[in-house]
Amino acid sequence: MTDGGPAEYTPAGDAPNELRMRFLTLGCQHCENPACVKVCPVGATFRDEETGIVRQDYDKCIGCRMCMSACPYTGVRSFNWEEPAYPQDFAMGDANAAEHQKHTVEKCTMCYHRVSDGRRPACADVCRAVARWWGDVEDPNSDIAKILAKRSYETLLPEKGTKPSVYYLV
Repeated sequence: MTDGGPAEYTPAGDAPNELRMRFLTLGCQHCENPACVKVCPVGATFRDEETGIVRQDYDKCIGCRMCMSACPYTGVRSFNWEEPAYPQDFAMGDANAAEHQKHTVEKCTMCYHRVSDGRRPACADVCRAVARWWGDVEDPNSDIAKILAKRSYETLLPEKGTKPSVYYLV
């Protein structure tokens, strides 16, 4: 997602001081009011009330892609047309992560398998730029709540009413 000109890598504004361009990593927004959950005909997409993570049960998913159509955040879900392929001829990553399956929709799981064990999502742990934070925004003593109290931030597409749980610092 860019906040720039009409094409990717094209800045917007007037040179030299008004130019702007920004890139955002875009994944599932783990919404409080997820549109994807409402349209799933088999309950494969659901919101875990304890963690707030929007989850996908790949064993239930029938591959109808209704969740992909309903989600206002374009491109955060993908459909597996083929059997999963791995560069090393075997699955890699956390052994507790859900396995990829043919003919199912996938999305960021916010590393539910890690969060449920009291760990942070892997993206927050491995980000060398310390650009990803994780925590309970409702806990005023958490690092993320302190950051949001001091910094300007935004959520994406607030007008859609999904109430995303991912905040972008500006």
